[in-house]
Amino acid sequence: MASNGWRFDMRFDYFDQNQLREGTGGVSRGGVAIPNDEEVQQSTINRNYTFALDYSPNKNWGVSVTLPWFDRSHATIAAGDEDISTSHDKGIGDLRVLVRYSGFVAQRNTGIEFGVKLPTGKFNSTFESGPQQGGIVDRGLQLGTGTTDLLFGIYHFDAWNADWGYFGQAIVQAPADSRENFKPGLGLNINAGVRYTASETFVPQLQINARFEKREQGANADIDNSGATLIYLSPGVTWNFSRRFSAYAFLQAPLHQRVNGLQIEAKWLGSMGLHYIF
Repeated sequence: MASNGWRFDMRFDYFDQNQLREGTGGVSRGGVAIPNDEEVQQSTINRNYTFALDYSPNKNWGVSVTLPWFDRSHATIAAGDEDISTSHDKGIGDLRVLVRYSGFVAQRNTGIEFGVKLPTGKFNSTFESGPQQGGIVDRGLQLGTGTTDLLFGIYHFDAWNADWGYFGQAIVQAPADSRENFKPGLGLNINAGVRYTASETFVPQLQINARFEKREQGANADIDNSGATLIYLSPGVTWNFSRRFSAYAFLQAPLHQRVNGLQIEAKWLGSMGLHYIF
């Protein structure tokens, strides 16, 4: 972004984590004994909304404030149980404030980002039904982590020619503290892609999205069943209705999934959103 002013973005993400996995392979639930010494998660349905407000006072500096709102249903069979316990949580997640600087080169197409994730989401939700009713849901499935995390990233974008452009971004999220015997794992997100820009109205894109996450820590962490390497191929498109208003949609399909322990992941993820420049 090289122009100053205000921008607003609203995104909706949907994904159903219902594929039981161990390592890099899938696990058939029919082959898992119930009751089991380990938790056997059934599904986690996510309907997430993200609202972002961005301001650039000049061409070199900018700041964005992002607030997620989650609608998450979860079903699992806890270790030693024979029946399913369920939870359903709605509410805000953790607020992110990210500052960027892009004054390194005249094109302003290379920059750094730094900021914090604040503990605004609740982290004490309980199961609503089943043998675990009234018990605390796993901390990794709460609306917030309860911790303050530090954010640092880099990005670059450019054009190969009049019709093709490319972009890349990497951002690290590192917890600065723990909260009630829980510390989320260190995370790294990498996004890279190409876009076809021959049309000002219809801009198709193809991205690679990767997330690398270390194990959780603490007495209330699920250390054995946390942490993963997830890589997705994400085709998408942006529609520019005017110079100020646009819409976008993406579909993520997994290329590689490696999890620690026994976890559930989604077979696909869908996103759509609106973007407005004031």
